[in-house]
Amino acid sequence: MPYSDAGLSALSTANGFTLWHYRTTDDRATVLAPGYFAPAAGRLLPGDIVFVQASDATAMVPIRSGTLPGGGVTVDGSGSQPALLRSVLLPFSAALTADAVARAILPDPLPGIVVTGEPITVGATVTGPIASVTFVLRTVGGADATAPVTVPVASGRAEAAFTAPPPGGGYRLLAREAADPTLFALSAPFSVVLPPRLLTEAGGRLLLEDGFLLLLA
Repeated sequence: MPYSDAGLSALSTANGFTLWHYRTTDDRATVLAPGYFAPAAGRLLPGDIVFVQASDATAMVPIRSGTLPGGGVTVDGSGSQPALLRSVLLPFSAALTADAVARAILPDPLPGIVVTGEPITVGATVTGPIASVTFVLRTVGGADATAPVTVPVASGRAEAAFTAPPPGGGYRLLAREAADPTLFALSAPFSVVLPPRLLTEAGGRLLLEDGFLLLLA
């Protein structure tokens, strides 16, 4: 059966971490399959721990990015489902040890004005264990103006190339970690304009660079 929100309850919460209890008639393999906890994205956060009481096992399961469950530790593989009592007379506590790892993506400054159709080289300085970065140009409305480009990080740098999109204002460069889309950075807005045109004179008339007559209204 699919995930049931009624089976999930919080046991303890502190410092942004929550210990959960989840009871289900599904087996352990079904619960640990990718996407099972997707409906609980508004409740489960990366780093949370879930005590899963499945039909065939009881396991302590960590939650990764995007509600993806880790392999966890099987507490009881006999298929029995021990009861967890919550009472003021029986306090429950858990301790986790973790090391902080700094990760950051800092996009390079872009020109304030870019000419449409011309190549744009973008880059970012990367800090921490980030293997690859995905770049994409976004419109002022947040839609993708170009196809995303994923490049590896080398010596703390990542670079990619695009063709400038159609003329417009408010474009931004989005740079995000390929393995963890929650880590991202946006550049300052920039504008894309038409290429400049040259005027020539022939027979007392002004002509555009393509030879057409310039008319002034």
